[in-house]
Amino acid sequence: MISVGIDVSKGKSTVCFLEPYGKLLKKPFEVEHDKISLSTLVTMLKKLDGEIRIVMEATGVYHLPILLYLKDHDFFVSVINPYEMKTYCTCGLRRAKTDRQDAIKIADFGINNWYRLKNYNVSDDVYSELKLLVRRYNHYMRMHVESILELTHILEYTMPGIKKLLQGWNEATNKDKLSDFVETYWHYDNITKLSEEEFIEDYTKWAKNKGYQCKQSKAVKIYALANTSIPTITSNTSSVKMLVQEAVRVLREVNNTLKKILTQMQKLAKRLPEYSVVRKMGGVGDVLAVKLIAEIGDVKRFHNGKALIAYAGIDAPPYQSGQFIAKERKISKRGSASLRKIGYEVMRCLKSHAMPEDSAVYEFIIKKELEGKSKKAAKIAGLNKFLRIYYARINEIY
Repeated sequence: MISVGIDVSKGKSTVCFLEPYGKLLKKPFEVEHDKISLSTLVTMLKKLDGEIRIVMEATGVYHLPILLYLKDHDFFVSVINPYEMKTYCTCGLRRAKTDRQDAIKIADFGINNWYRLKNYNVSDDVYSELKLLVRRYNHYMRMHVESILELTHILEYTMPGIKKLLQGWNEATNKDKLSDFVETYWHYDNITKLSEEEFIEDYTKWAKNKGYQCKQSKAVKIYALANTSIPTITSNTSSVKMLVQEAVRVLREVNNTLKKILTQMQKLAKRLPEYSVVRKMGGVGDVLAVKLIAEIGDVKRFHNGKALIAYAGIDAPPYQSGQFIAKERKISKRGSASLRKIGYEVMRCLKSHAMPEDSAVYEFIIKKELEGKSKKAAKIAGLNKFLRIYYARINEIY
């Protein structure tokens, strides 16, 4: 048997061929991530005499070119979690750190864990595309939060307190009442120069044009706030209007990008047979269904429900030593942080709707709360049950 250790870096990798007992077949060498270099590597691998297993770490996107190229040529490739590899490589007393040394250690890991290695399964294109979209969606969502904070900061100078009265961005409809309002009335002076009746009439026309509900009570509250608040910068300052409207423009652009990505995600997810099943589960709406499917991916790659729970990092591994058996254990958090976040959001939505049709998880959360668990711990326990049900229902389809 021959273990091929690959230490991946940006644009190139260091490769090592290792046999049992630490016998090097070839000194570690570098390979560029291009077709010519990888074709040469494939030729070398095919000339080796014996069973070959290739081992590499997961390194974001950097390992994908060499991984997919080798899989296209039907090689056994095992992708190892970086934490597991780091734990293995730091066992020795001497901690040398070079790409060549790392390639040898990765190959050695392959020899010592030969029968435990798992062949990487290339995901379906739809799942891969969904995951890419979700990652970009999360990136733009962080920009969305930063844009809101920037707009809120500017409004503290011109319209303090207005954010509490007006709804922000709606993920499903792509409407943002706060941004639309402050784009038009960018300073309280633009409101107080009108009488209350004039502002109510003006607000009603504005709301109809923008497609919002025309509530006079809301206009009255805004007018009262404008008269009692103290803006810390005057409307006569030439830069104020420009800064407010630019903050609104940036926020709107980010929101439009989020809407486009979400629409594409929903379009792709509806092709999958599990979409309708996931959509019917308690706490899962149009947006969360897509995020959940994208983050979990092909459920068939998990050998049972416990594996999916471990992937989410909400498993509580047993701890026993001698006569001691730990009972109060914390979740591992060694898994997908994105899946934990999405799952917790599902639990919050589920909990906010008393007794939904799909009530098994809801009743379980209530049961845990009655047992004395904190609300957060009860939701995590509910997510554990939810993922088991998810695994079972999706596997029924396939």
